[in-house]
This record gives sequence, C-alpha cells and structure tokens, in this order.
Amino acid sequence: MLFQSSIRRELARSFGATLVVLITIVLTIVLIRTLGQASRGIINPQDVMLFMAYSALGRLPTILTLSLFISMVGTLSRMYRDSEMVVWFTSGLGLAGFLRPLFRFSWPVLLIIALTSLFVWPWTNQQTKDMKERYEGRSDLDRIAPGQFQESSSGNRVFFIDRDASTATKSSSNVFIAANERGKSSVTAARTGRIETKGDTQMLVLENGQRMENEIGKSALKISEFEEYGSNTGEAAPLNTDVTEAKLLSMPVLLKTPTPANISELAWRLGLALAAINFVVLAVALASVNPRGGRSGNLAFVVLTFLVYNNMINLGQSWIFGGLIGFGNLMVLLHGGALLLGLAWLAKRHNNWTLRAALRRPQGVRSNPA
Repeated sequence: MLFQSSIRRELARSFGATLVVLITIVLTIVLIRTLGQASRGIINPQDVMLFMAYSALGRLPTILTLSLFISMVGTLSRMYRDSEMVVWFTSGLGLAGFLRPLFRFSWPVLLIIALTSLFVWPWTNQQTKDMKERYEGRSDLDRIAPGQFQESSSGNRVFFIDRDASTATKSSSNVFIAANERGKSSVTAARTGRIETKGDTQMLVLENGQRMENEIGKSALKISEFEEYGSNTGEAAPLNTDVTEAKLLSMPVLLKTPTPANISELAWRLGLALAAINFVVLAVALASVNPRGGRSGNLAFVVLTFLVYNNMINLGQSWIFGGLIGFGNLMVLLHGGALLLGLAWLAKRHNNWTLRAALRRPQGVRSNPA
C-alpha cells in the first residue's frame, strides 16, 4: 500500500509538470503558425484564440501520451538513480510489479486519450474547417483592411483604402482599385467611396475620382473623370460543403463507409489509443539508468522511441490508404508487435535473463578413472 501510494504521488507531480511544459511548447508553436495564417488572410484575426484552442485540443492525445511516457520513465529512472529500486527488489517486489500501480494511475489519462482521438479529433477538425471556409467565403469588400492592398477572391482585382471615414455609413477615403477583367486593364482612384447593398449584390460607389482603362496588348489609354461611379463587387463565395475529408468524419460514419481513406483514418485514431497503452509497458521496460551517467541520454532515448512509434502510426495510415497492408494486419504487426516487444523486454529484466546465461550449457559431473 505504501509502495503504490508513494509512486502514484510522485507520478502525479512529474506528469503535471511535464504536461504544463509540453502544452506551453505546443501552444507557442500553434500561436506562431496561427498568426502566420491570419497574416496571410487564411483565418480571421479575431478568431486566432479560438483557432488555437481547437488546434491544441486536436493535439491533446499526442501531448498526453508523451507526457505520460516521459513522467513514468523519469520517475522510475529517478528511483534507480537514488537506489530506491534496490529497496523494493530486496523486499520481494519484481519489476513487473510496477505495472499495476502505473496502470492504476494512468487509466484516466488513457481514457481521455481514447475519447479525444476517437471523437474529439474529428469535431475540432470540422470546427477549424468551418472557420476557414466562413472567412474565405466573405465578400471582396469584407476582405479589405485599411492601409493594406487586398486581392479579391477571384484574383482579378486589387483593392486599397486609406482609412475608414465612417463605419456607420460604410464609407472610406482614398480608394484605389486595380482590375484585370474581360481583356481590359483598369486603374480607378477616388477621393471617397461607400458601400450600397441592392438585393444580394454589394455595390461600391466611388465619388470624385479618375479611371484609366486600356485593352491588354494595345497602347491606347482611355482616361475619364467622374463624380460618381458604381462598381459591382460580386457576392460572397459559397461555402464548399461537398468535399468531405476522412479526418472530419465521426466514428459511426467511418465504420459505415469502409473506404480506404476512412479505414486508414480509423487505424490512425485507434493507433493513438493503443500506443498510449503500449507506452505504459515500454516505460517499465525502458526505465533503467546508470547512477554514474547523466540524465540526458535516457531522456533522448525515450523521445526517440516515441517519435519512431508515432511515425510508424502515420506511415501505417498511408500504407492502408495505398492498399499496401490491411487494417487487421497493421493492428497486429505494429501495436501487437510493440506490446510483445515491451513484455519480452520487461520479462528479460524481471527475470535477469542474459544472453550469456542462455548460451551456457550445463556441464556434467566428471569422475576420476580408477
């Protein structure tokens, strides 16, 4: 009882500290990436924090798995380094006896990993996709920001306004429009401009300006001045709701439509949950440290093991999608093989099996001749 309570208490401290560090690192990376997407006009700058929250929530299974793996290996390695393992081994506790307290501590985390990878992951992907589509589907005038050149959704116009003169009347000052449409190139500049809505169409009405127009490939230039000029900016681009990706589908939909893309996505989601369980077994097998050595070597090996396993899950997803391997074969070979490898390694260390002892042959008793 003392053994289980002490190891769970230390695991809780180590897991909490590791989780905070990893979440901070991931949020920093996601923030930099999100700000870059906002600056390029991919997402709405006002939705940066919400987009970050969805992105971090989608990466939660990987963060929790790595935090759990590092905390378990770190705790057991510390016990080796401080000779606490010698005390527990002397009292009759084997290395395999650590599996029970580790699983009793980690089962809530394993449950959260399974739920987030199977159900929360497609929901967060759908939310971020909807946010991008809503922002990309806005009208050309909604894309304009004061002091910035902004390209239209069709790519044939470039808008620029100096500043918003009146938000209530949707008017601006110093408006510039460069267009390339129907074989003609035009540049329009006006002192002021305002937005008028007629039905489902938005009109940009310019006042006190000048327009230069010429046909592409010809040198003739037409210059005209106007007191009022109306330009049709078009409607908002419709949202693309026909294209459905496998990572956006829920678990029931994946099971009902077993296409290669859906089966590969299902293998990836189940792989995250199964890998988290295997990492608990691997943590006990890998937790060995030389008291005279440093801590960085063991930690580097732990991170390398996690990266290799995680990359194999991603590689297996692409193999299923390409038809190189079946769903059941991948589950058995990858995750079943990792579990057997961890259990074999654990049995070797629990029973102190060595290659020299296995190769050593028993010698018979020699008798001296009479």
